[in-house]
Amino acid sequence: MLSPEGFPRPDLCHCLALRQAARHVTQFYDRFLVPTGLRASQFGILARLRRIGPMTINALAKELVLDRTTLGRNILPLEREGLIEIKPSRTDRRSKELHLTEVGLERLRAAAKGWLEAQTQFEATFGGEHSAELRTNLRAISARDLGIGDAAEVDL
Repeated sequence: MLSPEGFPRPDLCHCLALRQAARHVTQFYDRFLVPTGLRASQFGILARLRRIGPMTINALAKELVLDRTTLGRNILPLEREGLIEIKPSRTDRRSKELHLTEVGLERLRAAAKGWLEAQTQFEATFGGEHSAELRTNLRAISARDLGIGDAAEVDL
């Protein structure tokens, strides 16, 4: 894994390859979402809230495999635009929950068209079977304990 000079070989780095691919695919999806004013990361937050319902910031961070600080930066514009609301938890008033608003649901519906177009074009380019295999492998990586603990609890 080291070059003859004793340095790590970037072409063998799993982390670098994953990050480059993630940025590349994110930029691709972002282009399809431009008309809605959402980015792929924001689309993912709204879609998760629609599917699961109101949840705490910590629970959503865990679902999305994000640290709380990064999630916080991503939800600020969503709250400012009225796409989500932050309310006291129904079960614990000390906690706050994220709620998808009607405006957020409408924006998500509009963005779903661009997302579907991106999804279709990605699969046409990369291949349906390769795309399914990629999702399976990436989910397996996300589910594997790599000895780092809970990513949502890491303060960076």
